[in-house]
Amino acid sequence: MNAEQLLAHFERISEAPDAISRLRRFVLDLAVRGKLVDQDPEDESAEELLICIAKHNKASLSTASDKSSLPFELPTGWTHTTFRTLVESSGSGWSPKTLDTPREGNEWGILKVSAVSWDKFRPEANKQVLPGTQPRPQAVVRKGDFLISRANTAELVARAVIVDLEPVNLMMSDKIVRLELVELCEPKYVLINNNYSSFSRSYYADRATGVSPSMKNVTRDVILDLPIPLPPLAEQHRIVAKVDELMALCDQLESARQERQQGRERLMTATLQRLNQPAEDPSSFRQDASFALQVLPSLTASTAQIKQLRQTILNLAVRGKLVEQDPEDEDKTALARLIEFADESCSLIPESWLYVPLTCLLDEDTRNGYSRKPDDAEAGFPILRISAGTARQDGLVDEGEFKLISGIDEDLASQYAVKRGDLLACRFNGNKAYVGRLSLFMGYSGKQFIYPDKLIRVRLSEWLAEPSFFRWISNSDLVREEVEEMCATTVGNWGISAGKLKTCMFPLPPLAEQHRIVAKVDELMALCDQLEQQLSQADQQRRRLLEAVLAEALGGRLSTEEESHATVA
Repeated sequence: MNAEQLLAHFERISEAPDAISRLRRFVLDLAVRGKLVDQDPEDESAEELLICIAKHNKASLSTASDKSSLPFELPTGWTHTTFRTLVESSGSGWSPKTLDTPREGNEWGILKVSAVSWDKFRPEANKQVLPGTQPRPQAVVRKGDFLISRANTAELVARAVIVDLEPVNLMMSDKIVRLELVELCEPKYVLINNNYSSFSRSYYADRATGVSPSMKNVTRDVILDLPIPLPPLAEQHRIVAKVDELMALCDQLESARQERQQGRERLMTATLQRLNQPAEDPSSFRQDASFALQVLPSLTASTAQIKQLRQTILNLAVRGKLVEQDPEDEDKTALARLIEFADESCSLIPESWLYVPLTCLLDEDTRNGYSRKPDDAEAGFPILRISAGTARQDGLVDEGEFKLISGIDEDLASQYAVKRGDLLACRFNGNKAYVGRLSLFMGYSGKQFIYPDKLIRVRLSEWLAEPSFFRWISNSDLVREEVEEMCATTVGNWGISAGKLKTCMFPLPPLAEQHRIVAKVDELMALCDQLEQQLSQADQQRRRLLEAVLAEALGGRLSTEEESHATVA
């Protein structure tokens, strides 16, 4: 693989989820399988290298005890061995008493396992020992040390680092092991094999002990018995050089990708801020909004941005910026009786609209639901769950969210019935954003339901209000700010009473304009749904393309068995 090959393909796959991190893992895993650089028949073989190491250590040769456990065939010139063969000596730290609070002074520190758990040695991860504690020479950390943790989380146990600087007054804890490698091996290659080989990570995971996933342990013998695929020494150096080259390339690609993402996010943020601010010229603003809603989909690259886009659509709708006002719409007869209740100080809505409390729009008084808990009676009556009013992002009541309850006679069923066009408001929830939010019951399931007491039923006058309009705008910033001011908290939960909800102010356009706004919001929300689906499909396509490109660029088609180990899903 070379930089030109990767760059030629990368623009197509760089937006795949975790593309760069997966590329890094793929490169490192292939490095220890002999798939990253060519083998050179002129290299001294790994078998001959082991003979030299054995002579140097005055020990017998040690190869992997179970060669079949390695799930791949070694390239020509490679051989099997273990950590034990490549280690001249090993030792652990100790566990002296430490200070809870660091103090100034030249005191000794004991490394935490987090100092050796990631890709770089982190000397700052230490705790100071008690003043006057004498250091143990065998535990003192030196530049060039190969340190490996024997206790850590399930993911990080037995991760290693090479100390790349001269530490000052630092010792190993008893959860860290120092391995002194023979000179006839490349430490960075051994590190790559230990930390990034999918086989090595599986080996440690299978042998780690401990009930809690937050703390697993491996013994020193488990570490020393790790099977290692060993290349010739010259090839080890070439592998390390190639890995360094490709990691630097990944850094460049990641930087370029971040710049692209930041550019899109800045443009997206600026556009959304522009749309969410009042404009002096409504007609010009509407043109800006129309253009922005056309181009925003091309800038949208994440579900979080789509969520922002949905909110912007609602904020435009509640301020009369989505559709034009029509003087012929105004029904003076219907609206005249509400003028005395209107708040004329709201400057965010068109002049032809009113800003009135919810109580002015009701066809009948609000009502809390049935208070007895469901008992899941086999022949019980369907009662909606509290979550039915909040489960869907489209503002509809989720009619699949219900339980059964016994003892509901005809009178109770009538009192607490929900019918098509009813709005349900959540009056008590741990999430403040759900409290007071209106959801619309459509009756699409064909079932008869009653509703629980944590929901408030709201029935609007058909001469004044289109329920779908209020279902949408109840999630706008203008209405949410009004509703949340009325919320109170009790033991970590938020609540609003039906009485307070009725006093909350809502924008009221003419009924004909409400219908046009609903049609436009429905259209734009459907577009957002499509964008989410397209993002999901595009992510899947990029994942598949990433697999293919990596397999091609990193040495051709891998076997099915190798792909299963080298690919991180």
